[in-house]
Amino acid sequence: MDFIRTPEEQFKHLPNYSFSPNYLPIEGLRMHYVDEGPADADPVLMLHGEPTWSYLYRHMIPICAAAGHRVIAPDLIGFGKSDKPIHQSDYSYQAHMDWMKQFIEQLNLTNITLVCQDWGSLLGLRLAAENEHRFKAIVIGNGGLPTGEQSPPKAFKIWKAFALNSPWFPIARIIDSGSFKKLGKDEKRAYDAPFPNKKYKAGARAFPALVPVTPDDPASHANTQAWEVLKQWQKPFLTTFSNGDPITRGGDKYLQQRIPGCDGLPHQTLVGGHFLQEDSPREFAEAVNRLLGSNDAKTT
Repeated sequence: MDFIRTPEEQFKHLPNYSFSPNYLPIEGLRMHYVDEGPADADPVLMLHGEPTWSYLYRHMIPICAAAGHRVIAPDLIGFGKSDKPIHQSDYSYQAHMDWMKQFIEQLNLTNITLVCQDWGSLLGLRLAAENEHRFKAIVIGNGGLPTGEQSPPKAFKIWKAFALNSPWFPIARIIDSGSFKKLGKDEKRAYDAPFPNKKYKAGARAFPALVPVTPDDPASHANTQAWEVLKQWQKPFLTTFSNGDPITRGGDKYLQQRIPGCDGLPHQTLVGGHFLQEDSPREFAEAVNRLLGSNDAKTT
């Protein structure tokens, strides 16, 4: 597999991102991750989506680490400081699942609390369902696990067409337009940092087309099987969707009606667009901390 690695100088002096880098070898590729907080604490696994990287969680990581949690935020293959296969055909839903499974196995993560959004949810929910013994709780904002049985919203169809066909794919501007807040100049530089030119964007370009939109999609069966687990999921499952996302709006109610672990939890609607980690990072992080404090209290 041909891949490229973003030069380290691209990541110098990024605002609010002074975390020490960590790397794991995954099938000949190097995967980067942030690992903050007590090393012996239960892990909070924060999974980013499209077209972001672990920088998305820069404001949340210190809040959860300060509460005594070990916070792990990987860059998916093709994103951030992780290696980037150069052909879109190198990326598939299953390939991302295999990479992430190897990641949690190599780190031997157990008692995981999953925090996820966007593609972090498409990967994370399946990861939890297929490795249930490793997970103790889930917090999801603006995400889901589609099986292709429901028609995607118009906003997603527009986004998919743009990602596949537009000669221009401005990462930072995409994130800026999907947030209520306006990113600063240095924040935009940070989101663009992993992608010096179009050769580095194959993974970001590929993701929208990998979302199952028909029942015969290659990922539909595995996602349907994962739903069979989630429909029996009794562990805490908290939703923290935002009030301004045209793609996932209403998804929180869908999850709450189908996943038993949602019952009785203090679900929240946060202020923000698609990238709620930009708009309501403190509220999102504090929701995670409250859930874990309550959950820990119940188990001690």
